[in-house]
Amino acid sequence: MNFWTKVAGIILRNRYLVLIGIAIITALLASQMKYMKFSYTEANLLPENHEANLEYNKFLEIFGEEGNLVILGIKDSTVFTPAKFNAWNSLVDQFNDLDEIDFTLSIADVQKLKADRKQRKFILEPLYDKEPSTKAEVETIKDQLFEKLPFYDNLLFNKETGTLQTAIYIKREIINTPKRRDFMFNTLIPIIEKFEKDYNVDVRISGMPYIRTLNAQNIQDEIILFVGGALLITAVIFFFFFRSYRATFITLLVVMVGVTWAFGFIGLFRFEITVLSALIPPLIIVIGVPNAVFLINKYQQEIKKHGQQAKALQRVISKIGNATLMTNITTASGFATFVFVKSSLLREFGILASVNIVSIFILALLIIPIIYSFMPLPKKKHLNHLERRWIENVVNWMEKTVKEQRIAIYFATVIVIVLGIIGVYKIRVSGSLIEDMPKSMGFYKDIKFFEKEFGGIMPLEIFIDTKKDKGVMKLSTLKKMDELNETIESFPELSKPISIVNLVKYSKQAYYKGNPKYYQLPTSQEQSYIFSYTKNSNSDAGMLNTFVDSTGRYARITTFMKDIGTDKMDVIQERLQAVIDKEFPSEKYAVSITGKALVFIKGTNYLITNLVFSLSLAILLIALFMAWMFRSPQMILISLIPNILPLLITAGLMGFLDIPIKPSTILVFSIAFGISVDDTIHFLAKYRQELISNKWKIKPSVYAALRETGVSMFYTSIVLFFGFLVFTLSSFGGTIALGGLVSVTLLLAMVSNLLLLPSLLLTFEKKIANKKVFREPAMKIIPPKDLEESSK
Repeated sequence: MNFWTKVAGIILRNRYLVLIGIAIITALLASQMKYMKFSYTEANLLPENHEANLEYNKFLEIFGEEGNLVILGIKDSTVFTPAKFNAWNSLVDQFNDLDEIDFTLSIADVQKLKADRKQRKFILEPLYDKEPSTKAEVETIKDQLFEKLPFYDNLLFNKETGTLQTAIYIKREIINTPKRRDFMFNTLIPIIEKFEKDYNVDVRISGMPYIRTLNAQNIQDEIILFVGGALLITAVIFFFFFRSYRATFITLLVVMVGVTWAFGFIGLFRFEITVLSALIPPLIIVIGVPNAVFLINKYQQEIKKHGQQAKALQRVISKIGNATLMTNITTASGFATFVFVKSSLLREFGILASVNIVSIFILALLIIPIIYSFMPLPKKKHLNHLERRWIENVVNWMEKTVKEQRIAIYFATVIVIVLGIIGVYKIRVSGSLIEDMPKSMGFYKDIKFFEKEFGGIMPLEIFIDTKKDKGVMKLSTLKKMDELNETIESFPELSKPISIVNLVKYSKQAYYKGNPKYYQLPTSQEQSYIFSYTKNSNSDAGMLNTFVDSTGRYARITTFMKDIGTDKMDVIQERLQAVIDKEFPSEKYAVSITGKALVFIKGTNYLITNLVFSLSLAILLIALFMAWMFRSPQMILISLIPNILPLLITAGLMGFLDIPIKPSTILVFSIAFGISVDDTIHFLAKYRQELISNKWKIKPSVYAALRETGVSMFYTSIVLFFGFLVFTLSSFGGTIALGGLVSVTLLLAMVSNLLLLPSLLLTFEKKIANKKVFREPAMKIIPPKDLEESSK
């Protein structure tokens, strides 16, 4: 007895036990959903031991989390009236007493550094003693701030535009926890919204903690949108094709159990929900429905043929089981290649996707035949779709085109290949942290506001190790740092840098009675007496700790970068590195450029390498599957060409449409390739059956396979096309691009498998026929009894 016939017998004889087993596993996995949690940081795309990660971690060890700053901005001329000016400065006082806040900095907190000649030390004096009550008093404070305190320029105000900025530093211990979300939504945003309403002003909010929080919330909201959208659209299309509430209900039941399992596995593996893992549940719906299409279509074909339910159900499992297993294994293996990648983000996605794809296959194979076994036979109206005229016309057109227009198919293929290659050379790589963020959302517009007014919100850090204690405060080191500061200021993409250099310049200005023209580094003669004042005072110790560690060995230069692409960042990095190499000899200093944004950019470049590796591995694995299934070198080549071609078109489209390769779009190729190979396997499985039936005559076998599988392939491709189109409802640019590109690729893959694949089989007819490459396959895709019947 054939293996799949035994499987069919076991499933149908033990249907109650199977259903109870599925219910228990579903309940257990549903109980794991409580462990699901959303990621509170940007995904780390690099391996933990990567040089960029090690440098960044060392920086964090000494200076702590860099992304704990929330900034508020206001650009409104009326803010320089007493009521609004005082209200703006007291707004921050509401945050100061909160447990989540480390400290805040606003104009009200500005302290002037003054030299106390008697005690030979620096002291701090407030910018103003009491709240201004007249417009003239506000203007005096404004003039003092803008004209006499260059240290605070670009930190608390923009001198050119009059924009004011307030900094709120969140405690580092809550920055990557759910408490951050609660603080943002329950405290920060309501207080600011009330202030905006009371004073009729527009307050801009930004900073990495704020952006991360709103972004995470967006991902959370979109999971529900994607799952709901995928269920709705696949159900509508499924019903349109099958015109059966029963078939639609069974399919939805299968995919809903599959989605429960998908969420359960995320909780079971204790993975965080990221932009990528959020795609798994809707992906399972979209991949699960084609399984149902093949199984239900086969069941209805069998019922129409002989009307015996038991025989039909047994044949559904034995005939479709193997081919569907192979299609799901190839799809899963396409995703499983990510498991070998060192990036934990992609590895987790690969594990989840491959486990869930195999799960949805098992669920479909068990649930669909068992539920049908409890139901009466389908009515004649439910089988009418098998004879639908327009489908017949589509299949006839495909057959006619393959018969008569083979040269045109090859000519079109060559043109597409050439255009695809041209497009590939236009593809750019984007390592931007915020490019994918929803452009329509208020927080994205606020990012652009701060980029324009203050030079950016994404911190870029230069980490300096002087290799000896108190090495930072040497004048030679400060001068070197100043050179680096000037280079940073020359880039329009970077904000004015902040470091110990600014503080030392401010000390010299204070020594010379606050005259702003002395805001510069001291000369070697001035150094000794200015620094002696610094040693005697402790008033600026808090500021010092931000820029220099307690030993005086390590220093940081902080700048903020705009949302720039990988190419621009490479240019900036090269120029900065050239200055570093010239000014900081490696025997005396160890200097590295770091920061979350830079690590993310490097991670994106790293992902490109991983993409090439995982896609090559997927192609190799699937080629091995083909070799194992068909024992034919020619068939490997013939089966891979129609599937690699759509990938080339997609890559070309990305180039022509300026859709960059980035973490969110990088999956397009693996998803599309893994799924498009399914059609090839279904076609070749049927083709082999027809070959045996037709005594190795290739032409009738190709046309018979085309007619038999064309309908199911057409149905599944349409379901997949609209299923992936659901992702275009996203507000994330990368997810929209992913949905659109995978949809187009799968549609092209269907055309390629139904036109190019049969054409290739017919063109290489003699080689295949002469060599009899179709020996008995390693896996019996079609049971022998069925072969006998089909040959009658």
